[in-house]
Amino acid sequence: MIPKGRRAASCWAKRRREGKTMGAFRHLMLAAALLTGAAPVVAQDARMTPMAAPAEPGAIALKTGGVSGSTAPEAWFSQYGVAMTRNVSTATLTPFLPDPAKATGAAVIVAPGGGFLMLSMENEGWRVAKAFAARGVAAFVLKYRLKPTPAGMPQFEQAVGAMFASAGRADSRLKPEDAVAGLSDQIADARAAFALVRSRAAEWRVDPARVGMIGFSAGAMTTMAVALAAPELKPAFIAPIYGSMEAVSVPADAPPMFAALASDDPLFAHKGFGLIDSWQKANRPVEFHLYEHGGHGFGLGKQGTTSTGWFAAMMQWLDTSGLLTRR
Repeated sequence: MIPKGRRAASCWAKRRREGKTMGAFRHLMLAAALLTGAAPVVAQDARMTPMAAPAEPGAIALKTGGVSGSTAPEAWFSQYGVAMTRNVSTATLTPFLPDPAKATGAAVIVAPGGGFLMLSMENEGWRVAKAFAARGVAAFVLKYRLKPTPAGMPQFEQAVGAMFASAGRADSRLKPEDAVAGLSDQIADARAAFALVRSRAAEWRVDPARVGMIGFSAGAMTTMAVALAAPELKPAFIAPIYGSMEAVSVPADAPPMFAALASDDPLFAHKGFGLIDSWQKANRPVEFHLYEHGGHGFGLGKQGTTSTGWFAAMMQWLDTSGLLTRR
């Protein structure tokens, strides 16, 4: 029989080990959330909880094909109360159209982030699109194709953990121009999105010459890939939000760029601003906002920080650039 004192000590040690394990898990999930755009405005449950696929009224299949090696079906989950999806093998585009009385004729394709393993559809997709529509800009959320992930949630969490473990290493991330080669699916989806918006421009009260693109994190990489590898699309503007700041070779007719980043971003801060320098050296229009706090994945802005000002700043930039002038 184990003495009572030893039993108590053993139970305490077991609880301490379990507490450390759960603490590490919560820390990992928090970090993953920060990297994928699911970071909460207020503290909520960090667990990834499977959920039923939400209604996506108006979503239009882009018919760009499937994903090589994909076997698991598209699945949705919630983290910090934010809806996210993974295993996307059918790209779609969902319109968020402004009141016709407010429509400016400008349009934007919105690419959520998620490390190409998931998409933060609510935080970096629908909410952003609604904000644009409220200001008279037609917005279209691009649910682009992703890398396949395991069907089981525990295995998926391990995949996300592996992504987070390597995300902080500079040698684990390809430079933007090198990454383009691995984004053929996403570039094809963006091409189809631009083509669809322009083909239905009259119906959606959009000026085909004033269609731009905004992306967050991995979506920012997709947006940059469009500017670098698909210049024939001629986006009216691009807006990489908390994306890579590494230098690139800028096409001669590169679109005007609006960029935003937080100086405490764990992925892309403190690595210089080569991207901005590249646009300036090419004599292309660029506006850049660096916020003191906000981290990564702040969406429309992290409450209590000046990062909440980026959207208003971008709207002012679009307006002063003449892109919101009704024609």
